[in-house]
Amino acid sequence: MVRLYRENRSKFFRVKCPDCENEQIIFEKASTVVDCVVCGHVLAEPRGGRAALKAEILAELE
Repeated sequence: MVRLYRENRSKFFRVKCPDCENEQIIFEKASTVVDCVVCGHVLAEPRGGRAALKAEILAELE
């Protein structure tokens, strides 16, 4: 029996809000609109697969 090793291909990103510069962690494949918790600016919008990020990516978390 052959087992395929399937690693997780999804990532989390630490992003910075362009308005208030708050740092927040968001999922790469967000299925809902992600707003900044401080000012409410939209950071990511769902696009079927990967989300469209509207913020600066600071780091990629695994």
